[in-house]
Amino acid sequence: MGVMKLEYARSLLFLPASNARAIEKARGLSSDMVILDLEDAVPDADKDRARRSAVTAISEGFGTKLVAVRLNMAGTRWHQEDVAAFAGTAADYLVLPKVESAAQAERVYRECGRPVIAMIESVRGLMEAQAIAAAAGTAALFVGTNDLRTDLKMPAEAGREGLVTALQMIVMAARLSDKAVFDGVYNRLDDADGFMAECREGHAFGFDGKTLIHPNQIAPANTVFGPSLPDVESAYRLIAAASGGAERFEGRMIESMHVAAARALIARAEACGMGH
Repeated sequence: MGVMKLEYARSLLFLPASNARAIEKARGLSSDMVILDLEDAVPDADKDRARRSAVTAISEGFGTKLVAVRLNMAGTRWHQEDVAAFAGTAADYLVLPKVESAAQAERVYRECGRPVIAMIESVRGLMEAQAIAAAAGTAALFVGTNDLRTDLKMPAEAGREGLVTALQMIVMAARLSDKAVFDGVYNRLDDADGFMAECREGHAFGFDGKTLIHPNQIAPANTVFGPSLPDVESAYRLIAAASGGAERFEGRMIESMHVAAARALIARAEACGMGH
């Protein structure tokens, strides 16, 4: 089994690049992507050490997991050194925080030669999401829900009702350019039911997977965003039964678009190790 394709990733785990123990532990976890974080998770005094640690960790590899690095934001004193440090590495993606223009993503891609995952974390970024998703070198969009809440001046205790329009706009921007898109993190680590509910909501909105901040969140995210066995079995039956045009299948009407969706679901299942 090779490295998973980004569009099939279900669980994308942030971990501090300064934490060697967490990096080593991550190699044995079932997340589809590891994101070595140089930004929020790392104190200013540790930024240079974290960058060196990330370069070393990438050279040592993470098996079949996708590996990304979240750079420090453009305009900070660490950003340019971050970009330069990962140009020659095997990092699959660079995660760029608070992207607010297509030009920001294009510049990092041009300078580093690595595909960019753009974080939409502000109202300005939200308004530019369509152009950012279409930019050369943009591989996917992440939602930065914490910062977006702050920019929207949402109360701390508010649910996601006030984010629904923004979340749907980000999904639509990604789909318009046929790019992957991933839901934001869930902060309440002791609320397993709330996390599962938010995963289901994100899946219903059309997100491909979810960004995570704790290993305990991996299995639920994989369950919700991965195909279920009954759905996979139904997809195989649908393809076998389809003969072209609109027709009845197990009590519902299907046509060519449903066959294409079934094939896509099977491809995703195989990428997740669920072959027939």
